Amino acid sequence: MARGRYLVSHRMPENEFLKRVIINMTLISPFRIVVWLCLALCVATGAAAQDDLVQIDKPADVPLETFQDCAECPEMILLPMGRFVMGAPLKESEELYLAWNRAEPGSGPVGMEWEGPEHDVIIDIPIAMGRNEVTRAEFLACFAEGGCSHEPDPTVLNLRGDLFADDPRSPVIDVSYQDMLEYVAWLNHKTGTSAYRLPTEAEWEYAARAGTRTRFAQGDTLTLEQANFTVFLNQDGSEHVSDGTSGVKYFLDPRSRKMPVPVDMLDAANAWGLRHMAGNVWEVTMSCMTERHLGLASSSAYLANALSSDSCPRVFKGGSFSGGRLYARPAARAGGVDNDRRAFKGFRIVKEMK
Repeated sequence: MARGRYLVSHRMPENEFLKRVIINMTLISPFRIVVWLCLALCVATGAAAQDDLVQIDKPADVPLETFQDCAECPEMILLPMGRFVMGAPLKESEELYLAWNRAEPGSGPVGMEWEGPEHDVIIDIPIAMGRNEVTRAEFLACFAEGGCSHEPDPTVLNLRGDLFADDPRSPVIDVSYQDMLEYVAWLNHKTGTSAYRLPTEAEWEYAARAGTRTRFAQGDTLTLEQANFTVFLNQDGSEHVSDGTSGVKYFLDPRSRKMPVPVDMLDAANAWGLRHMAGNVWEVTMSCMTERHLGLASSSAYLANALSSDSCPRVFKGGSFSGGRLYARPAARAGGVDNDRRAFKGFRIVKEMK
């Protein structure tokens, strides 16, 4: 199938060498003119190779290459390589900051500082990423074959009674980071490789953005038709920013689903075909949670950092069915311990392609 194409643009500095070639052309022999022009062309070509910006040119109607290594394996999408801006400015999370701190607007630049600093990251390891969150059926195949030791409970506690995310195509929930590592080890053994693993935070955010710079991959807004999150309403019917604190009176929009939905539901794909990168369940990465981004320059550097820690609070991304809209931004991040199992957390895998 067709794969992404890349457009490389650059900003070339003024070149005194080229000027001298033009000025002295009449002072040298025709043979030397040809030699100097050839050298000048080589210089220009080399400068063009050192790009300052990589733009991905992939028409929306041309899908990326997909594959599936076994019948029980997740469907994978081969991602284009490029670079992106990781993180978000304070302004993007100002509403969340004000809600969490019960502060008034106008106190200067405020926001969730752990979403910054914004920085360029080059994706220098070719990867494929799961089209969907790992499903309950995919995880139970590991459990049935003895590769996974924990049988996940699909129960979602709700004030109006228990709900059950037990559809085979629902994202698996009630799994810890250690459970996820068991699944990855089983998948690698089953397919005869060592290439499958959890994504780093940088890889996850790159995939979620799919070449965009807007607040959400779908644009500056996100609807309940595009993602599974919860809309909270104030008493006057206006939308309330979920702040995680008690003592604030709000109501749930009746359209909110209150539980994970099967991965095939909703118009939930981003431009690269990855589904439910926003909402449904928080997705755990292999990166350690930090007070701010490390500011590393490449995906390989983020991978090396993640591999250097055996135990730490892991970053999870993407928001969930139980959280508000702003938690579903690609830049939003949270953290949790390795052995924590929750009904609002799941995961997605990547495969290194080199």
